[in-house]
Amino acid sequence: SNLFLERIEAMKDQQITASVYQHWSAVARFFRAFEYCRLVSVFGDVPYFDRVIKDNELDLMYKDRDNRTVVMDKVYDDFTYVLDNMRLTDGNVQYLNRYIAAGFISRFMLFEGTWQKYQLNNTEKSKKYLELAVKAAELVMKSGKYSFTSDFRSLFGSQDLSANKEVILYRSYDAAISPAVTHAIASYSNLYESQSTAPNLKLAKAFLCNDGNPYKLSTVANADKLDIKNMVATRDPRFEATFWDAPKKESGTLLYACKFIDREGVKLYPGPYPPIYGSNTNTNDAPVLRLAEVVLNWIEAKAELATMGGAAVTQADIDASINAIRSRPLDATAIAKGIKKTAALSLASLPDDPDRDSDVSPLLWEIRRERRMEFVFEHTRLMDIKRWKKINYMKNTDPDNMLGLWTNFQTEFPEFLVASKKGKLKVRKEDGTIVTYDGTNAAAMVGYYVPENVSNRDDFNDRVYLAPVGNTQISEYLDKGYKLTQTPGW
Repeated sequence: SNLFLERIEAMKDQQITASVYQHWSAVARFFRAFEYCRLVSVFGDVPYFDRVIKDNELDLMYKDRDNRTVVMDKVYDDFTYVLDNMRLTDGNVQYLNRYIAAGFISRFMLFEGTWQKYQLNNTEKSKKYLELAVKAAELVMKSGKYSFTSDFRSLFGSQDLSANKEVILYRSYDAAISPAVTHAIASYSNLYESQSTAPNLKLAKAFLCNDGNPYKLSTVANADKLDIKNMVATRDPRFEATFWDAPKKESGTLLYACKFIDREGVKLYPGPYPPIYGSNTNTNDAPVLRLAEVVLNWIEAKAELATMGGAAVTQADIDASINAIRSRPLDATAIAKGIKKTAALSLASLPDDPDRDSDVSPLLWEIRRERRMEFVFEHTRLMDIKRWKKINYMKNTDPDNMLGLWTNFQTEFPEFLVASKKGKLKVRKEDGTIVTYDGTNAAAMVGYYVPENVSNRDDFNDRVYLAPVGNTQISEYLDKGYKLTQTPGW
């Protein structure tokens, strides 16, 4: 990026016009800022370079890490320039343009704004970055180019996303070109391939009921029954669109994720599958940036700013974001199952989940829940819990992290009541009691499924919010007579 900027600067006012210079310098600055956002999210403090470094500039080349806030202020300047100078369109709608850039800017500035708040207690910088997140998201939202006209499953199983109004940027796959551009993601959703790392009870419980309430507050019939069949019937439509509606032995928890394949693909179980659903020859398009993320970035940034003296979130804000997402159309399969859209969120009757963290307001809790339902198995969850300083969610001291859903094995899944499962099949009762199958107690095998060979992850502490620098890199600095500081805690 710096080399590109150096060379385009030399062409300014001579070989290229001012508008060409503005756009392409914005492109270079976007990618420079994008890379520093990635580096900062991984390592925290990193060396910042805003020009090409010559081979003999060792003091600069081997400088130690710059403070992350210094780096992110530089990123902020680049992103501000991008929003002012990048073209709104550059021909092909999938070429980088101001709307695509703005969507990513809303993502990165929300990340850093909340990191500054929860990790560094820096209100000034938090407000600065969050305000840019809001500005960037509004550019996309007010453009009139994007809308929630797609059902949820079609966002991930479609062979062609070019006409999908919710998708801002996507990856296109094609087996007919040479070399073929394909993937294997649909295969891992086809009900046949195994899912050893599978969705747990904790995730399932997070989904709202279709009356807009968490299950402990819901008045929907059977909302408190946490078996797969009842959860599909009572939860937000994204639950049915994300998971298969019966226990599957192919899943480590028996709850099988089928989000990334179309409805036709799962009908072929147990195969044979045509290339688009099997092996590594899948061609369904992959959404990279969606309107749903932009509006959820926007509403979260606004809600966070409200805690720091900004304007209060209004019902109109909620309607333009969370409720717009909930108003998505349902596809024919969901309608045939009797799936209902989730009720709109109302600020006047905001749910107060009994499981809410005490240090998170009811509004922010529901915004965070909406992200969890919307982006499950996508890019965002680990980044979210890091920026919220909630990495402890990953500790399996919460038993729900190590359980599947409630299962009556006699009626729902008798294929596990066999001799080979004696001493292996286990369920956990509501009171925490573990019952093990002994070949004679089939009627007692009712409870939360305990996945076979489940074990706790290694213990960890707060140092895992950031990654260590490799010893090879530290030694390389030492060999040149310089010091590269290790990440705190490592």
